[in-house]
Amino acid sequence: MARFFGDSMTLKNLRQAGVTAALGGWAGIAAAVSDMPGGPGVNQWNLAAPATSIAQGQHSIHNLLMWVCVVIFVAVFAVMFYSMFAHRKSKGAKSADFHESTSVEIAWTVVPFIIVVALGVVATGDLVAQKDTSNSDITVKATGYQWKWGYDYLKGEGEGISMLSTLTTPREQIEDRNFPDARAKREQNPTYLMEVDNALVVPVGKKIRVITTANDVIHAWMVPAFGVKQDAIPGFVRDTWFRADKVGVFRGQCAELCGKNHAFMPIVVDVKSEADYRTWVEGKKKEMLARQDDPAKEWQVADLQARGEKVYAANCVACHQPTGKGVAGAFPALEGSKLVLGPQDDQIALLLKGKAGTSMASFKQLSDTELAAVLTYTRNAWTNKAEDNIVQPREVLAARGK
Repeated sequence: MARFFGDSMTLKNLRQAGVTAALGGWAGIAAAVSDMPGGPGVNQWNLAAPATSIAQGQHSIHNLLMWVCVVIFVAVFAVMFYSMFAHRKSKGAKSADFHESTSVEIAWTVVPFIIVVALGVVATGDLVAQKDTSNSDITVKATGYQWKWGYDYLKGEGEGISMLSTLTTPREQIEDRNFPDARAKREQNPTYLMEVDNALVVPVGKKIRVITTANDVIHAWMVPAFGVKQDAIPGFVRDTWFRADKVGVFRGQCAELCGKNHAFMPIVVDVKSEADYRTWVEGKKKEMLARQDDPAKEWQVADLQARGEKVYAANCVACHQPTGKGVAGAFPALEGSKLVLGPQDDQIALLLKGKAGTSMASFKQLSDTELAAVLTYTRNAWTNKAEDNIVQPREVLAARGK
């Protein structure tokens, strides 16, 4: 080894260099890490700072329980250590000989019962309030997919808005491609793995009811700052609510182990002032109208491919990979796929309806042009050369009615 690295580099030098490099690396990481805006903080010991009255109530109950536990701990161990010290053998103490004590049994039954009842009385108000989803100002359905969230505004200002919320952290940062450049960018990214393309946007001070369900497996919609965590179960509808007390961005994650990319489906809620929210709603609706291109328009292959590549990157790449090779045993490859290279009607139907029992969700919320574009892209990308290499928006529109 010494000859390989040169006579001046001994094994001891190598070890010292390795330790120095490791410590320097950790020091660099520590210097780069900072509190995540709207997310966890560095060395955070307590719950997330509350942004709703429900979360504030949870903090109060948590702190109360902590002090109750401290008092019980101190009392029990004080009695135990006093007993061991005052009644030790060296002082001539002799153990009592009895079978049972009615007084002791009553005490250790009644005292815990009183404590539990007292805590229950304190917590009941907040627990009941957490379940009261009535009289909401805005109702949003949150649908969990492997691995993204779909949001549909069902009631209130913003009704009709629909979007998918997908992780935007570049795959290069996650997979350490182009090392060390990718690692450096990751360490400088303050919202690593907690950033999305479309945040759930709500107005401050309004009661937001969130209906949760899932398309494939069990997920959970959780935002710690709101004190909200609700499972999203396929075939079931659950609900929860929150009313944000302040403007800002708040972050959470799926809190139910839901598969390979469980760690890659964050939740971002952007709480705006009423005026800013109204502006966002108007802009979002205009954006949705703009995306609804004329389905009768005839596109060229190159134009649809260019648009389809962007749709694929936003919705498909996590499962089927940038190379189209998928993940062995989990997600099928699109490169060389019989479905992709076969009749286009079958592929259109799959994107519109999904496939039950698999992680393939329906993407019917995308526009006809977006679906036509991504279908055209997959039929021409990589080594694929499908016979029907272009799908027009009118063909997707016709399939929706079947």
